[in-house]
Amino acid sequence: MLKKQICDFEILENKKLNHDTFLLLLKYPGDLPTVLPGQFAEVLVENAPHTFLRRPLSIHDVDYIKNTITLFIKIAGKGTEKLSHIKKGTLLNIIFPLGNTFTLLNKKKVLLAGGGCGVAPLFYLARKLYEKKCTIDIVLGAKSSSDILRSSAYKKFGDVHITTDDGSSGIKGFIIRHPLIKNELHNYDIIYTCGPERMMQSVASLAKKAGVRCEVSLENMMACGIGACLCCVTDTQNGHKCVCTDGPVFNINDLKWQI
Repeated sequence: MLKKQICDFEILENKKLNHDTFLLLLKYPGDLPTVLPGQFAEVLVENAPHTFLRRPLSIHDVDYIKNTITLFIKIAGKGTEKLSHIKKGTLLNIIFPLGNTFTLLNKKKVLLAGGGCGVAPLFYLARKLYEKKCTIDIVLGAKSSSDILRSSAYKKFGDVHITTDDGSSGIKGFIIRHPLIKNELHNYDIIYTCGPERMMQSVASLAKKAGVRCEVSLENMMACGIGACLCCVTDTQNGHKCVCTDGPVFNINDLKWQI
């Protein structure tokens, strides 16, 4: 397990993506330690009297040359709303890297399925799989075209496919309606997915029927990030597990999902 650190990152950029989503580019004060795809950070929101606990945020990307990490954040409450206004040059206190990682394969055919802000941990995963010379298909689903984020950036690593609930971009309907997911999962060596739980359960069910390994990144509420508060517990085949320490990545065969 990688050693956890607590430190102040400098904000290099706060980039708005749409009305409720933004990217924070953060500079580490030194040589950035190893961060694995799927891991997350606990961020302290200062000067926010209604936000007592740190906020768990997926690590969206890592640059070891520039010693930076990127956080992909959707405004979901007063804490993330406060972070959306943070200025360049501000210091942000973070505990990282937390949690486990996705399984990385060499030279395999893989599919990434991200729904909504579930794209957050999949981008760095796509980068690492690309470095391992995998053939990558990426299916991104959202409510409408304005909610499809980072699709152009994903194209650096593989073929990108879009679904929207209202049909304003790509295929109309939920992400599981895309032919690659609905009919072609048997062609892949592994499926990775993150997004709303019902979406992940649907993808997991299809992957199981196709006999393909599938890993999901759960988005349970994680208040502490170190397994102390027990508010993120999920039921598994081996008893209750803390998503923040035993996850957030799980093989679907280890979960007690009715799939």
